[in-house]
Order: sequence, then C-alpha cells, then structure tokens
Amino acid sequence: RRDEPREDRGERRGRRGRDDGPRPAAPRKTFPPAEVPASDWDPAVSYAVPEKEGLRRFTDFPIQAPILHGLADLGFQYCTPIQAASLEQTMAGRNVAGRAQTGTGKTAAFLIAIFKRMLENPALRPTETGRPAALVLAPTRELVMQIAEDAKKIGAHCGLRCLAVYGGCDHAAQQDAIESQPFDLIAATPGRLLDFRRAHVLDLSGVNTLVIDEADRMLDMGFIPDVRKIIWYCPKERQTLLFSATLGEDVMKLASQWMPDPVQIAVDAEYHPADTIRQVVYPISSHEKFTVLYNILKRHEGERVLVFRNRKSGCEDLVRQLQSHDIPALELSGDVDQKKRIRILEDFRSGAAKVVVATDVAARGLQVDDIALVVNYDFPYEPDDYIHRIGRTGRAGETGTAVSFACEDESFIIPDIEKLIEHELPCEMPDEAMFAEPPPATHSVPRRERHGGGGGGRFGGPRHGARVAAASAAPATSRRCSSPSSASSSPSSRCSRSARGFAIPGSSRRRSRRGSTSSSSTARCRACSSTRSRAPTRPPAPAARRSRSRSARSASPSSRGSSPSRWASRAPRGPPSARASSAATTPTSASP
Repeated sequence: RRDEPREDRGERRGRRGRDDGPRPAAPRKTFPPAEVPASDWDPAVSYAVPEKEGLRRFTDFPIQAPILHGLADLGFQYCTPIQAASLEQTMAGRNVAGRAQTGTGKTAAFLIAIFKRMLENPALRPTETGRPAALVLAPTRELVMQIAEDAKKIGAHCGLRCLAVYGGCDHAAQQDAIESQPFDLIAATPGRLLDFRRAHVLDLSGVNTLVIDEADRMLDMGFIPDVRKIIWYCPKERQTLLFSATLGEDVMKLASQWMPDPVQIAVDAEYHPADTIRQVVYPISSHEKFTVLYNILKRHEGERVLVFRNRKSGCEDLVRQLQSHDIPALELSGDVDQKKRIRILEDFRSGAAKVVVATDVAARGLQVDDIALVVNYDFPYEPDDYIHRIGRTGRAGETGTAVSFACEDESFIIPDIEKLIEHELPCEMPDEAMFAEPPPATHSVPRRERHGGGGGGRFGGPRHGARVAAASAAPATSRRCSSPSSASSSPSSRCSRSARGFAIPGSSRRRSRRGSTSSSSTARCRACSSTRSRAPTRPPAPAARRSRSRSARSASPSSRGSSPSRWASRAPRGPPSARASSAATTPTSASP
C-alpha cells in the first residue's frame, strides 16, 4: 500500500483494523434520464425580494425556478459579493478562482452554477451508475458531508442526486450507494475517491465541472499527487472552479496548469478577517493556559465555544482535564471515530454540546451558527490557519470573539500573522478574575481506548515506556524481602521488588561482544535497607531477529566465518529422526 493516498490530515495511511477496500466493481446500470419534478411555484409571487442599493438579488440572474425555490426555502435573498461576482463568470462557462472571507457563501456560489448548467443541458446529466457529471473535492470528511448536505437543500426541487464519498467508514456501504443509481454530483475526499476509481467503481470521464474547495489546503504538498491523478482521470474539456479564503501565488501557479485562463475574483482586502470578529491576544505562560481557559468557559457558560489545539494528543488531554473539572467538553480530531465525529458535530449544531476542542480539521468550511467564542489554545503553525480558525465565529452578520493564548512556545508566529492580515493583533492582559485557580478535579477521566494494529515499537510492539508501565502494573510475586520487619510493615514500605513485580527502575544494560543484551539492577528495601541484585536476564528477541537467528544457526560454520567449535554444540536442524541420529556424532565442546 505504498502508493495509497491519505484521506485527510487526520487520517493515517494504513488501514489496519478496517475493511480491505472496495470490492470488484459491478456492471454499470443504466437508468432513464431523471426529470425535474413539476411544480406550480412562481418566483415572481413567492420569491419577491425588494431591491437594495449595492446588492444583487438571486432573481437578477437567469436562474431556473427550481433552484430559486430551494434558495427561498433556505431564506436566501441577496447575493454576497463573492456570489454576485462569481455567478456572472461561472454561468458564462469560464474557469474561476475565487477568494473571499469565510462564511460568505462560496459553497452556494458554485452549487448554483453547477445546478443551473445541468438544468440547461439535460444531456449532461448521467444515466449510468458511477459516472458523475460534477465533482467537488474537499480536504476533510466534515466539509465533504456539509457540501453534500447543502447541495441536497439547494437542489431539493431540481431532481438532482448528490452523494458524499469520504474515508473513515466502510467501503461497502458507499459502494452500494454508488452502484444503486446515477448521481449528478459527488463530493469526495481525494483518497477515498481514488480507491473507488482504482477499483473501477467510479468513472470520472463524464465530469464536466470540477470544483476544488479550500484550494489552498488541497493544493499543498500533501494532496498534490492525489489531485494530479484525479484531474488526469477527468476530461480536458471541463469547467474548473477554485474557492478558498486564502489563495497565494504559489497555489495559483500550480492551478494554472489545470485551468487555462482562469478569472481571478478577490473580494475585499486580501486575508482580512471579518469586521464582526473581535480579536484579542492574552500573553500568558503555558502553565496558566488551563486556568484562564477554565475561567473563560465559566464566564461564557451556556454559549457555543470552539477551542483549537495543534495536536490530536493535546486535544485529548485538554478534554480529559476539562471533563474532570465538570465541563462537558467534546473532542473533534482525526483520532475520533467517524460516527462519533458526525454525532459531535450534530450536537454542536443543535446546541446539545456547548464546548468542543478540535484540531484544524474543524477550521475549514464548517458552518455552525452562533459560535460566540473561538479560543486558540495554541497558535497555529501556519498563518493561513489563523484566518480559517477565527472565521468559525462572526458568520452571517453576527458578532464574535477570538481569543488567542500567546505563551513562550508559540508566540513566534504572531509577526507572520500580523504581516498576513496587515494589522497588529491587539494584546492585553486578562483581568485578575481570569487567574483564579479552578477547584480541584472531582474525578479522573480515563484515556480513550485506541484500536488498530501497529504500535510505537520497531516491529509493531509497544514502546519501552509501555512495557515499563505494563510491568509496573503486573501482580506482585511471592518473592518478598526476607527482613522480619517487612512482614508487618505496610505494603508501601515493603521491598520494592515485591510491589513492582521485579520491574525495578534504574536498571543498567550492557552489551557483550557476542551482541547479546543483558540487564542487571539493584534495589534497596524500604524495611531493612538491604540491597539485592537481580540476576542478569536476556529479554526475548523480536520475531524478525529470531528468524534471522534461525537462518544463521542453520548456516554452515564456514559461511558464518566462525570457528567450528562455536557451532559444535548446536543441535542440527531437520526431522526428529535426523536430529537423533546426528546427536551421537555431535562434538560436546562448549561454545565460547
């Protein structure tokens, strides 16, 4: 699986513990062309939007009534600047690269253009299974599911079929959906899409519109090989659209290879966050972060708060710490099971969950209304990610606050962020109430159980720290200190060997000339103050080393370059009869 692409930043390459991939493709089924449902809905009567100076209505564009019906159901009346600017170009069939702030409706902009093109040309709509007419690529599973959900809402009255294809779940269920009926639009992550393409479950030769959402992340060094393969599978005669909140020159140079003569659309000043977001930086030390966060969450109790961390392990540790202090926080990262991630997002959108700690998997394109506060517990590694993080609040005209903790570990990125957004980040000290120590933890939260094969060791086993922890948790043996006082002393004062199961810390290892590893250690008894040595032991060799040892023992002495006496005591290999017959002729000299 060396050439297997990764699904997103939160998914490992390997698939240990999961299904074995898509099954062989079934013969493609042919269906009659889908028809638009008949409706007497009249936009002139049911979608009358008054004119406003400087704003364009959706009815000002030549958009079909079924699409307008879906927009009316969603409450859309006026186009955002990126929608108004991009619809003119996309409806004309041009390639577009659009850049705008987060939360400005870029998803609706390209979905409206795709649906309008399909309704105008019914011949473009697929009649065979596994041959979509439009393809949308996104970097994360959550964004893919959201795009498919938005497409179903906007095209609810168009008779169009949309499907989300993403990793982290069983191949069989998605393959059954793909082979059940033709889909006009498929939103997918690159890795899972290539899985189905290699198995010939999907055929991308009928794609006439390709959209790369969050193009800056899709065209970075991690996704470029996957995107190249997907574009190679698509026909050359197509319309290509790029949308993101940040589009640099490097991304545009790379994208120009796949979309000739693109029309670049930039709305407002480049990289400027929305004016509805109040940004503040708290210069605090790393050991003060949790105290300040705890008091912030208590001050904003009952409101939606999104906390960002850089690493998945950091998210888990912070969630466990918050939960032990009776704050019901949830974790959203690549280590969380996909079904649980979906459930957490649904609870966060509905308001059942108020505090979510996430990695940058939640910073791209997710639409959750009424997020009052975004907290950067860690400053991001890349300045662009700061724009996407704080864009989760202050959406759709609402106001929000973005608080960032500047400690001694991540403050170096602040000048790069200020250079990117072209203004200084306001820095202020938290008030004294923010430094009030939280109450002691009421309970302990265990770590999340981890599944799957592999491990930290070289040969797939646990790391040395895990072996020491396992040995420390081993049951006590019957060998105890011989001191009479140890029998009546408490367990904590008895010999450390009996309490630790002979996993005595402080052991020293030495390597002999032959390459064998031996360990010896001493321990002092707490009851009698005597010291005892543990006999040197040789740990079991890994399976790979044992296999090499067998092959070495079976080799002839001359081939090993050693004296015959070294191998004289080795029992010859072969069937039991051969070993018994050769035992009488085997020299008995001891090996050195």
